[in-house]
Amino acid sequence: MGKIIPQCLAQLDLRKSIVGLATGAAAIYLLYKAIRAGIKCKPPLCSNSPICIARLAIERERHGRDSGEIRRLLNSLECKHDEYAKSMILHSITRCVYLLEAEASSCTTDDISLVGEMLEDKDNSVKIQALNALKAFSGIRKFRLKIQEHSIKVLELISTIWDTELHIAGLRLLNSLPLPDYVHPQLRRVMPALMEIVQSDYILSQVQAVRLLSYLAQKNDLLYDILNCQSSQPGCLLLEVLVFAERLSEGRNSAHYRAVKWHYSEQSLHEALFGDESRLADRLLSLVIHPEEEVQIQACKVIVSLQCPQDLGSRPSTCRPSHSYFKNGE
Repeated sequence: MGKIIPQCLAQLDLRKSIVGLATGAAAIYLLYKAIRAGIKCKPPLCSNSPICIARLAIERERHGRDSGEIRRLLNSLECKHDEYAKSMILHSITRCVYLLEAEASSCTTDDISLVGEMLEDKDNSVKIQALNALKAFSGIRKFRLKIQEHSIKVLELISTIWDTELHIAGLRLLNSLPLPDYVHPQLRRVMPALMEIVQSDYILSQVQAVRLLSYLAQKNDLLYDILNCQSSQPGCLLLEVLVFAERLSEGRNSAHYRAVKWHYSEQSLHEALFGDESRLADRLLSLVIHPEEEVQIQACKVIVSLQCPQDLGSRPSTCRPSHSYFKNGE
């Protein structure tokens, strides 16, 4: 009996060692498989990331085939989503159209209509993203006629909703399209709203509104409506133009600017305002009797700045800095 017990214990220790070795080998093998799978694994494409969308474009160029990303997003847009999800889908469509132009060209006019339907959404952010998507598609010639069909709706949004981002998106879209004649009646109705945007405190929307008005001024049947448009802030545009002229005049007399000898073309703004044949100061005298005091004061400031001799440019300006009519952060 004394010999049997030690033999059994020895055999038990041997079995434990074998089991331990087997378990360790299995663990090492599983770890090896996990590491190998991790090395081979590629991160999934994420359409919400600009880097991933750029990768889609690169892959498409490399393999000469569509990524299918735009079609997937358009199909997703047909499903029911909340406002945030719709905005994100439209935003992704916009980026994909710019990055995957050839793939975007394979879309149909039905796709344009689907995006255009989002202009009817109750949420402004969805409307803005839809306008941006239509602007992206407008870079593809074959879609422009279809996008023009939404011009009247875009004008309605601009004139009835006071939202700066919406104004910018809508005006950028309109400025990217040739507007058909049947839109002119609606354009006449929204002239006051366009003038309000021009007189707002937001530069980007101002620039887009002025650009549209400049284009419309070339239309003979709209010129009178533009010139006869009533302003809710009379004299404001004239005042801003005078402020602009004064700042140009003061700037050209500064020591920094005069340190360089500049050459201007005959058709330049400099020659029109400050050239030898310009009679700007004489013409501004008529504004001294303008009915609005602010316009009178600003006209006098411009006249004084025009009379400042060139050799005063090296000294501090005696002309008081102008104050813009528009208030910051209104």
